[in-house]
Amino acid sequence: MTEPQSSHAFRASSEAAWRELAVKAIKGADFEAKLVSRTADGIRIEPLYPKAPGLHARPVRATLGDWRVVQRIDLPDADAASVQALEDLNNGASGLALVFSDAVSARGFGLAAADERTVAAALDGVMLDLVSLRIEAGRSAAEAARSVLALARGQGLDLDSLRLDLGIDPFSVLAAEGGAVDAAIDAAAALAVSFGPEAKARILRADGRVFHDAGASEAQELALTISAALAGLRGLDARGLPLEVGRKRISFLLVADADEYLSIAKFRALRRLSARVEAACGLTPEPVQLAAETSFRMTTRHDAYVNMLRGTAAAFSAGLGGADSVAVLPFTLPLGLPDAGARRIARNTQTILLEESGLGHVFDPAAGAGGFEALTDALCEKAWALFQQIEREGGLAAALASGWVAAEIRAVAEKRERDIRRRKLPITGTSEFPDLAEAPILVLQPAPAAPHGGDDPARLVAHRTAEPFEQLRGRADALAEVTGRRPAVFLATLGKPASFSARAGFARGVFEASGILAAMNDGFASLDAMIEAARAAGAAAACLCSSDEVYECETGHASYEGETLAEEAARRLVEAGFSHVVLAGRPGEREAAYRHAGIEAFLYAGADVLDYPGRLLDRIEAMT
Repeated sequence: MTEPQSSHAFRASSEAAWRELAVKAIKGADFEAKLVSRTADGIRIEPLYPKAPGLHARPVRATLGDWRVVQRIDLPDADAASVQALEDLNNGASGLALVFSDAVSARGFGLAAADERTVAAALDGVMLDLVSLRIEAGRSAAEAARSVLALARGQGLDLDSLRLDLGIDPFSVLAAEGGAVDAAIDAAAALAVSFGPEAKARILRADGRVFHDAGASEAQELALTISAALAGLRGLDARGLPLEVGRKRISFLLVADADEYLSIAKFRALRRLSARVEAACGLTPEPVQLAAETSFRMTTRHDAYVNMLRGTAAAFSAGLGGADSVAVLPFTLPLGLPDAGARRIARNTQTILLEESGLGHVFDPAAGAGGFEALTDALCEKAWALFQQIEREGGLAAALASGWVAAEIRAVAEKRERDIRRRKLPITGTSEFPDLAEAPILVLQPAPAAPHGGDDPARLVAHRTAEPFEQLRGRADALAEVTGRRPAVFLATLGKPASFSARAGFARGVFEASGILAAMNDGFASLDAMIEAARAAGAAAACLCSSDEVYECETGHASYEGETLAEEAARRLVEAGFSHVVLAGRPGEREAAYRHAGIEAFLYAGADVLDYPGRLLDRIEAMT
């Protein structure tokens, strides 16, 4: 007996048919401009991909099964750090990242000393044979590593069985602070003799965070991380550690952000690139130990609860991309030292993904998906080309010291900032949908001021993408504190709500993203009523909001022949005492006339939305 054919079966289609419908849906707009995007590396993101041909699935973690849930321990006090560590381990974490204050990733917190007594106090009660431990230190990494080993020996533990990532990372220190790498690699080689050839411990780390936090693209982060691993492998080999053993003493760490496709592809690409390097060294490729941490660069100080969503997307992507362990940054970290509640949410983010969603049960779930395979291949190609360029520059240490790396990353970061300032890359809660009435979020200690980076252009300086908006909003908040009133702009709406609502909403978003209040209104019965309301508002500036058709209506005013409504409204606002009048929309051919009427700037989609609010705050501050 045969099954009856379903009347709801999908009809066969083709890419050509889909494309025809897509062009119709975008009403004749340019297909490339509307539906094709590009990554920071220039990689095309197509709107549609076919299934990738061939077999692609491969184990992406060193061991199959769930990834490890890692929690950062960054309290400055060792006794408090121990309490935090035990709380995290008893409530879902299976690994710890012990942070020291000189770590490049410390962000103002962490243990101040790395001696045996401090480390023993911070790890008091932690069963090192049951958890994984990652050390986050900078110039004190070797001392911290020796202290951890002394603690383990004192407890009678078998060092080879411990999941230790001792985290000596001279290239992150060189990138952020300068200096030499030889002493750190000497220390790593000396520590290597403590372990047998099959030990689980890793001593050197190839860490992508310092590059990501400075603004690197995905391919740049991959290429620089692979270069760090190769430089470390060469260093260990030169100090007598065979390549076969040396590679087992190196760990990798990449950043996962809220871009699901690129993050998954980046983690998959790292394993392919590492295998290619190992093969070039005459080794049979083996799975590497790859950790993930969610992006600090993507986090925001305002509407910080959105950081929970960003962290969830990043953890999801890292896990599906094949990370052996994942650390989710607490959502309040940009504000300061997270409290127990923020740490609990960071843990539970992964617990839900693993225990309730079962995401660790399938290896390489992106395999065969056309989009993921295409992005993985493209990232491998781009990253390998950059890796070869780093080799031509003399290797990673030389490329960092010369400033070549900083210049390459700076070019990408500046392009990203331009896109953010034009809201081509929107930031929810910061550049889009800001909330000036949000309640403060409590942290244990406020975040210290971000380091400037000094005058050396070769140094990499960490920054978050939201900072340009946060800086303006901070200035507006300071003015509100001093004057007792938040800087404000009056939205001078013209015509009916259907005419002004879209641009008034856009203008409100532009100003409030910079901390300047711009209250919406329902419109006015007449121009006289609008001027009266503007006078009563006591705002620092006025913004005309309506459609082009309303702006260009001629008023028929006998004394101003040919004057449009926008020009009359601007003129009367100036006469009413507003020295700063801006128009929401492009000026077009009437720019000269608009400026003559008193309009000093124009706000529109694609413009730098921080430019005029910044200049307005300059003027308000000068008058305060």
